[in-house]
Amino acid sequence: MSVETSPRDEAGAFSGYAEPAQRPPFASYAAFSAIFNAGMAGALVAARRSGRELPERVSAGDLVLLGTATHKLSRLIAKDKVTVFARAPFTEFQESGGPAEVEERARGGGLRRAVGELIACPYCVGLWVSGGFHVGTLFAPRVTRLTASMLSALTISDFLQIAYKAAEEKGLGGS
Repeated sequence: MSVETSPRDEAGAFSGYAEPAQRPPFASYAAFSAIFNAGMAGALVAARRSGRELPERVSAGDLVLLGTATHKLSRLIAKDKVTVFARAPFTEFQESGGPAEVEERARGGGLRRAVGELIACPYCVGLWVSGGFHVGTLFAPRVTRLTASMLSALTISDFLQIAYKAAEEKGLGGS
């Protein structure tokens, strides 16, 4: 005797969270969380085994540098027109966004949708980028700080470009 089950029943513990069409890909999200945490834990163990000491505190300068660089690299990954080639297999174009940016949404289901949601969201991918920069300061601090300073300078340049354009539009500037 076969028993019919609805998609809600198949979700088990997650049933009732959302309608099937809106239900997040829980297994893929859990896998991403496990991968991120295992990667960070592995990096910390590797640092310890190689004799690298964790800093007692992160300096305010490093926090600003890495925070600004994380912001910029996250937006480059998630929103930039030039990086659309990397997101296209997982996302669908919606419309133009901010300066040199696009708005996209994840497509497909399961892992494909989860990857699309991760890489099209600067807030979501930001944790991964920040983790990478922080691990970089343990294993390659000079390269990491140089890369972060380049991205931070680009962030400052972006804000100045936007401010300059706004001033031009108000008749306050010009070349």
